Amino acid sequence: MSDQDSPQIDLAAVRLEIEEIDRAVIALIAQRVGVARRLGEAKRAAGLPTLDPAREAEVVRRSAALARDFGLQPEEMREVFWHIIGMCRRAQTEGT
Repeated sequence: MSDQDSPQIDLAAVRLEIEEIDRAVIALIAQRVGVARRLGEAKRAAGLPTLDPAREAEVVRRSAALARDFGLQPEEMREVFWHIIGMCRRAQTEGT
């Protein structure tokens, strides 16, 4: 193997690592959506409103703070979490 081949091997290994992380992220989002669906059922059973904008805002604020702790851009994480919350909101309201 030449020295020129080793960067390609490293690149492939790093890409594989990213793919594994992507699978884990998607699995966690799917898990969160499933829990949100159960939460929506519990809210309906208790006669509570499904949507809770104040709680959603709190979750987004917490995500921004955690992003800072991990050296990520808080605003970018807010955007990510608003998308995730939208997915979860739809899952919660599916049963209505």
